[in-house]
Amino acid sequence: MVNKDFFAALADLEKEKGIPQEVFIEALKNALVSALKKQTPGAVGTVELKLVPEKGTIEFYSVKTVVEEVADKDTEISLEEARTIKKSAKVGDKMTEKFVPKDFSRIAAQTAKQVILQKLHETERDAAMNEFSDKEGELVVGTVRKIDLKNIYIELGKGQVEGLLMPSDQVPGETYNVNDKIKVFVRRVKSGFKGAQVLVSRSAAGLVRKLFEEEVPEIKQGTVVIREISREAGARTKIAISSEDSRVDAIGACVGNKGARVNAIVEELHGEKIDIIPWSDNPLEFIAKALSPAKVISVTQLDGEKTAMAVVPDDKLSLAIGKDGQNARLAVKLTGWKIDVKSESAAAKLGLNFTEESGEENA
Repeated sequence: MVNKDFFAALADLEKEKGIPQEVFIEALKNALVSALKKQTPGAVGTVELKLVPEKGTIEFYSVKTVVEEVADKDTEISLEEARTIKKSAKVGDKMTEKFVPKDFSRIAAQTAKQVILQKLHETERDAAMNEFSDKEGELVVGTVRKIDLKNIYIELGKGQVEGLLMPSDQVPGETYNVNDKIKVFVRRVKSGFKGAQVLVSRSAAGLVRKLFEEEVPEIKQGTVVIREISREAGARTKIAISSEDSRVDAIGACVGNKGARVNAIVEELHGEKIDIIPWSDNPLEFIAKALSPAKVISVTQLDGEKTAMAVVPDDKLSLAIGKDGQNARLAVKLTGWKIDVKSESAAAKLGLNFTEESGEENA
């Protein structure tokens, strides 16, 4: 059988997809053998193929083992019959005979085509997954392709990889529609029954980190460093930053001219509030900054490991604590300290006087 056009097509696929011809040829061998066996079961024994791309030829061989008494007609040939083909044949020999299929039907050819297409899809998917295995912790753009009751399925890369956005990785209040293009954080790449699976997130703190890296060149360059992030997705994020260069204002770099940089991130997060906090090596000073936007009068370390009391003006108590305790909760996550927030009057009733912003308790 000669099919130069087929091998020319393989060469084109190799150039276009970057997949070696040998991958397709191996898939073709398996497909043709499978199709031929379905068409003529038992007629040709074990089938082997030899494909010669240089000549554009496909050769079929029937292989049977020589035995004294045939138990399996598909794979065995009697010694008596074998010697009619080759006089020196003996038990255990492999009798190989070249043949040309008489009626390699349209159905068989279609079967071969389907197997090759499947192999092509698998190879492209594996290549794409190899690419995504290095993207854990990165930000990628995908297209929403399917929505069920809980999960969102997102097409990533060139369409060969599917990202899974589970309910825990979705942002409360965000809506997702088929064909929407969205930015997602690659949380994990893992192997599954149907191949590798990419778990993505819109709620991870890492998403905010990567958005700042995209918008703020000083962060990407390492001049401004993100020290900590705490986030309650869809509501508020606190991000602590510092500058490695005294000439660079870390807060100003993140905010941008007229707020352009931080506003672009807020827009991507659909209005989520962002508090940009200056990092401090002094934990009590850092706690005071972390309770922003509330003004803090004083922070004092209490007995116990990493426990502090923060005193705020009476009219700022609700702001410091936040709705449902959110602001204080995020400050705790950001600093790693347990924080007891009290109003100035409540602190006074306890017999404590606090010097404004001193962090010292006075008797």
